[in-house]
Amino acid sequence: QVQLVESGGGLVQPGGSLRISCATSERTFRGYTAGWFRQAPGEDREFVAAIRVNSQHTYYAESVKGRFTISRDGAASTISLEMKSLKIDDTAVYYCAAGRPILSEARAPRAYNYWGQGTQVTVSS
Repeated sequence: QVQLVESGGGLVQPGGSLRISCATSERTFRGYTAGWFRQAPGEDREFVAAIRVNSQHTYYAESVKGRFTISRDGAASTISLEMKSLKIDDTAVYYCAAGRPILSEARAPRAYNYWGQGTQVTVSS
C-alpha cells in the first residue's frame, strides 16, 4: 500500500507564500502522476495542480495558474507545491495524491489511487 505524507502547511497572511511537500513510502514517484487537491469546509474536493513525474508535464487549475508551481525533486522522491500571492480563498486542507490517470482525467480525484492525510493551509490576516 502506497503511503503519502504531506508537510509544510500553516498560517500565512494574504499575499504571502508557502511551500507544501509530499513524500511517498515507495521512495519515488516515477511512473505516477502526482497531484494536489484541496477541500475547504462544506466544499467538494477540487483539483489544484498535477505533474506527470516522468515527463514533468504539469497541469493547473485556472484559479491558481501563475501563482502556484508544482515540481518534483531530482530523485522524484518529493513533490512540492510552491504557493505565492496567497488569497483567503486558498484556505483549505491540501491533499497529495498519486495515480496513473489518463490524460483527460488528470484533474479528476477519482483517477488517483493513493492519498495523503492532508495538510491545513490557512490564509488569514
